[in-house]
Parts: sequence; C-alpha cells; structure tokens
Amino acid sequence: MSAFIDEARIFVKAGDGGNGVVSFFRAKYIPKGGPDGGDAGRGGSVVLEVIEGMRTLMDFHYHRQFKAKRGQHGQGSNKSGANGDDIILKVPPGTVVKDDDGNVLSDLTEPGERYVVARGGLGGRGNARFATPTRRSPSFAEKGEPAEERWITLELKLLADVGLVGFPNVGKSTLISRISSAKPKIAGYPFTTLIPNLGVVGLPDGRSFIAADIPGIIEGAHAGKGLGYEFLRHVERTAVIIHILDMAALEGRDPLEDYEAINRELALYNPELAARPQVVAGNKLDILGEDEKLRQVRDYMAEREIPFFGISAAVGTGVDRLLYAVADILDKVERETVKKEKVAVTIEEHDPAEITVSRENDVWVVKGIDLERMVIMTDFENEYAVIYLQQRMKSIGVEDKLIAAGANEGDTVSIGAMVFEFYPF
Repeated sequence: MSAFIDEARIFVKAGDGGNGVVSFFRAKYIPKGGPDGGDAGRGGSVVLEVIEGMRTLMDFHYHRQFKAKRGQHGQGSNKSGANGDDIILKVPPGTVVKDDDGNVLSDLTEPGERYVVARGGLGGRGNARFATPTRRSPSFAEKGEPAEERWITLELKLLADVGLVGFPNVGKSTLISRISSAKPKIAGYPFTTLIPNLGVVGLPDGRSFIAADIPGIIEGAHAGKGLGYEFLRHVERTAVIIHILDMAALEGRDPLEDYEAINRELALYNPELAARPQVVAGNKLDILGEDEKLRQVRDYMAEREIPFFGISAAVGTGVDRLLYAVADILDKVERETVKKEKVAVTIEEHDPAEITVSRENDVWVVKGIDLERMVIMTDFENEYAVIYLQQRMKSIGVEDKLIAAGANEGDTVSIGAMVFEFYPF
C-alpha cells in the first residue's frame, strides 16, 4: 500500500525561450544575400493535470524540483527552433495550488482539468523578422524570454460526498470497511487509522456515493492537538457528515460529551462545517444492546431534529437504514457543498500594451507588460539591437510619457531590470 501524502512543496521552472539567430543567405554568385535568421522555439511550460483515481501526492514527496526544457535556438535558412516540451505533473482530484504567500492559484477537482503553473518563455525572433525596406540587412535578433519559476504548495482535500468523523476507536474504519470495498487497518486501540480511507458505497436502488473515514479528530484538533489538524481539511469537501458515537463507552467516555466536543472542533476549524448536514450513528449496539444511555442519546438528537441511527458496524445491524438516510439527504443537498477554494485574482487587469510612469525616490519607473518583455529580450551586447529598442520605445510613446511626467535629461530611469540615464532619442 502506498503512503498517503496530502501536502507537498515543490519548485517549478518553465523553459526559457530560445534565442533568435543572425544569419544571411550565402550561395555561389550571391555574395550578399538577404537576412535568413530563423525564430527560436518557446520554452516548455509546467502543467498540473488531474488524474482520476489518484489519491495521494506521494509522487512529490521525493521529487520536488521540476524544470521544463528551453526552446531551441533559431537557425539560418529561416529555420525555426523547436518548442520545448511541456512537463505534465499528475495530481489527484481535490488538489489546491498555493503560492508562497498562501494565495490560492487554482483548485483542481475535475479529471482532465489542467493548470499552467509556470509558463514557458517566448522564443526570440531571428534577424529576418526585422528586415524592412529601409533596414534591409538587420544585424540583430531577439534573445529568448526568461521563463516563469516559483515555489508552490500542493494541498490535497479529498473529494468525498460523505465524511465519517468521531473520536478515535469509535468504529469509523469498521463501518467504511463494511459499506465499501475499502480495507483500512482495524485494531482495538486509538489512532489505528493514520490516513483517510476512501470507499464507494453502492445501494441496491442504484444510488451511490463516496465516503471518507477521517482519522484522528480529538479535542484540540483545530489547534494542532493529536493528528486531527492534518486531516480536518478533508472534511471541508464533504456534503454530509456521519458522526459516529461509541455507545458501548468501553473507555469510560460519554457519547454526548464526545458529540459536542467533535462538533466544537469542526466549528472552530471552519464555521461552515457547523451548518453541514449531519447524521449521527450510535455504534457498537452488538456490545451495548438497548439500554438507558441509548434512549438518552436518541432523545437528545430527536429534540434537536438530528437524524440518529443505532448501528453495529461489526455485525451490520442498522447499517442499511443509515445508508439509505444518507443517500436521501444527498439527493436533497448540492453535492457541490464541496466548494472550490476561492482563487486569488492573477489575471492582469491592464492592457499588455499599457505603459505607466511613476517616481520612486530619485528613479523614474516605467512599467508595461509588452514593454518589459521587449527590454528583457533585447541583446544589449549588440549595438544595433539597442538602437532598435530605442526606436521602438520612442515609437510607442515611452519618451513622451517620461517628458510629460517631468523627467529631465540625465535622470535615472528603470524598466524591468534595465536602469539607464534618460536622454531623448
């Protein structure tokens, strides 16, 4: 059995774009052919893809860095470089992607769903692309665009319709092993279950749902006590909660006190869980039988209009009635109580061609998506490339915006990583 890993921090780097090439056509009797430098390929991206049937982030436990290949450089004879291959990272349904600031980048729930977590850089254009009637032999090309890279955190929140909660050793694993094909470890001591167990429950009437045995919830779990905090996130995805109580109280616990304690933990972890539909299962009737404690718990739940079923997960008593009741509730509620995480806004709100100028200390800071990309793809070791950049900046209004903002000759200007003194072209 593979280990269950529900959180991983990984580094992803897409491939840089390849460099465009400076080349001129050469052939016998044609000593001065035109430019024929080809464009470079774009770099590969790093893509997350949801794979049905995956249940863990184990693949990222040992392998934590993923780097896509860069695009190939352009070649002469107008030959373009090949694009770098994308890296596809397979993740289970329910994977939440966060950046290092805790912002949610994506919540991946549907099989086949994809998210580009690091985008490959654009390939640079070859010198043939810069030929004009007045610039017939351009001696420069573009560099490849640097790719995106970042550390991200993957968090798995299991996608289950029903979550089984309760104190350790109340019979959650026994119940899920009876109602599904899941085979969890079962023993007569607390914290036997150290990982969530998923099982598909099928009823004779054709209805079915996915149930998850959530282990390790005890008092103080919301604050990190015991193992509960590690797994409480999995309850958030469920539409209905089956709250299991140990009616035999073999360890001297009080079922009603346990019931209130677990509900407090759920509410303290996430207040929305307090309003989640809940069914209570009083377990271990094969040991207890019918007694005053069972009647007391049944009356307590009836007063609060909470469905209650006495069961024995070990021998199956009352389990069918419990499952049909849960299926009926699922028919009435939206299974999308399994809410997606709210994704942080990452889409640029500004036009990529928009240019802004601001003053920060003694530096004029010029920003613009297209402009900054143009700068970073310029080969500053090639004087012709620098002249072309100056001409382009003038034509798109950078110079005019600086003058309008109050910039004077000799002032320091910053565009991306480039810092220079301002002298109108």
